[in-house]
Amino acid sequence: MALTLPKIKISLPSFGRLTLPGRGGPPLALGLDIGSHAVKVCELHRLTRGYRLLTLGSSLMPPDATEDGALTDAEAVAGVISPLLANLKSKNRKVAISVSGYSVIVKKINLQVMSTEELEKHIVEEAEQYIPFDIDDVYLDFHDLQTNREGDENTDVMLVAAKKELVDGYLDLLEGLGLQTVVVDVDAFALENAFAAGEPRVTTENVALVDIGAGKMNINLLSGGSSALTRDVTLGGRDLTIQLQNALGLSFDEAEDLKTGKTPAPTEELQQKAVGVVQDTCRQWSEEIKRAIAFYMSTNEEHPISRIVISGGSARITGLADYLAHQCELPCSVFNPFARTEYDPLKIDPKYLQAAAPEMGQAFGLATRSVEF
Repeated sequence: MALTLPKIKISLPSFGRLTLPGRGGPPLALGLDIGSHAVKVCELHRLTRGYRLLTLGSSLMPPDATEDGALTDAEAVAGVISPLLANLKSKNRKVAISVSGYSVIVKKINLQVMSTEELEKHIVEEAEQYIPFDIDDVYLDFHDLQTNREGDENTDVMLVAAKKELVDGYLDLLEGLGLQTVVVDVDAFALENAFAAGEPRVTTENVALVDIGAGKMNINLLSGGSSALTRDVTLGGRDLTIQLQNALGLSFDEAEDLKTGKTPAPTEELQQKAVGVVQDTCRQWSEEIKRAIAFYMSTNEEHPISRIVISGGSARITGLADYLAHQCELPCSVFNPFARTEYDPLKIDPKYLQAAAPEMGQAFGLATRSVEF
């Protein structure tokens, strides 16, 4: 069995060592983030320093088209992706996607220092200790974090496994649309790559990246420029929308507009009730964040988390960043992957770009990936 297959390829960012080749470098993949709520697309052009945004867009997914990161209705998903790409008029057919959920395992392990060739031979045997699936049913990849210093005998290695059934479902879907999947990443690492591209000089700061999507919340704690802890929590923005819908007697769309601040509640009484529902849900999110940070701190007291950066559709909830900052007692901001990216305002509406930015992090991170690796 081949160890590192082209169907699963992770890339961990190197903060402070991020170097971008000139305009003649390899072309970039089309970033395609297939979420449970929407499909997001981002295409970038690599500049000598940084990126230029060529196109971006999103389209809502039908309910229950995916579940826990896996396709449940491939035809419905194809029916979203195809017209979206046609509307964006991108000619790039090489795409980068990411996966997550129960079928994806990310584990940092400590191993004896060895060459890449030796590690490739050893990693399957090592992986069997940490993966709750038959080793023949998964794609494996690894990344030596090279945490060893002079005289150290061990180094940290990031191990990733994804069930073949999950990955192959996406590959077959995209191939049927005439797309070539050149990279399959992990959601948390795609967002981490976006963060690294935006803040390449962050080398020592320890940051909590928190992506709050429709169906889940991903927490990725970065320490010393690499991921120290990743955690998926089955709490997301859709849960809040449904709670608002039930508590206030609204339609799903009305509750969604209320959640994101597009429309106010019909009455003052319902507005106060909505505030209570939002606070209860956001409190659950903050507890999960605090729990993850506390677990990290139990073995990393000398490297405390300095701030929280939130992303995802739910990051647009008015006052969420301030609320999390208060609850977690850490500065909190909303991530904008396009903050240092060039673009043509005649082709891309600045207001749309600002509104879409919080949920485009993973698509941006995927769009930074070369079609060659």
